[in-house]
Amino acid sequence: MLTCLAMVAFAANSILTRQALTEPVIDPVSFGTARVIAGALMLAVLVRLQRGQLGFRLADWPAAFALFGYVVFFSYAYLTLASGTGALILFGAVQITMFGWAINKGERLGTAGWFGLCLAFLGLVWLVLPGVTAPDLCGAAMMALAGIAWGVYSLRGQGAGNPLNATAINFIAVAPLMLLLLLAAQAAGADLKVSMAGLLLAFASGALASGCGYAMWYAALPMLGTGKAAIVQLSVPVIAAFGGVLLLAEPLTSRLLVASMMVLGGVLVALRQKER
Repeated sequence: MLTCLAMVAFAANSILTRQALTEPVIDPVSFGTARVIAGALMLAVLVRLQRGQLGFRLADWPAAFALFGYVVFFSYAYLTLASGTGALILFGAVQITMFGWAINKGERLGTAGWFGLCLAFLGLVWLVLPGVTAPDLCGAAMMALAGIAWGVYSLRGQGAGNPLNATAINFIAVAPLMLLLLLAAQAAGADLKVSMAGLLLAFASGALASGCGYAMWYAALPMLGTGKAAIVQLSVPVIAAFGGVLLLAEPLTSRLLVASMMVLGGVLVALRQKER
């Protein structure tokens, strides 16, 4: 259940980010800053309700810097990339990062697990194929870095003792970094654009989709294992696509249905495979 809720939150975050940056109603660095601050505030309140304690001395700084890199690179990459192209690069980089670490640590999926992974990835390619274009080199590089950063952040989450507290501390640690980046962008004369609609989208992305979603993801990670945690994230584009059908009146096509069955079927096969 935690994994399902976390994947829905990730998909919602993708929809909110694309909606904010493609219109655009806010610039990437302002969106990322507002998103992180909203997430930090929401998580601090939740930790306080649990009577937990926060402190910078407890921050997992490698995870915090990985989160910072993901937020920045992800936001800027979608200025030049189509959504389908961005999804392939992002999740490809996540898979390579997490599977590389899993294999290095001796984790094995088995034949059925690898079959499920291939089926799910082919389904993802089939889903986004109409939107795939030759990527802008700078945008592709930034999205690949975002995928690597997210893979590192997920790997660090497997050792989090208190998922909610760890996520809150990471967001609080990243908030001043985002503020410094915003000030640097302003000093450099960057074209900053902020509107009420953009801030509302950033707050929803940060407080709900990011803050709560990442806390649930950190709670689920220790029970999944590295390989399965990498595979299950392939379901996010499918959930986002169906979210577009339900919320944005996008058409429900046969391609979406077939690709969804491939992705979710592959994820199911891989998750049911017992690790050696």
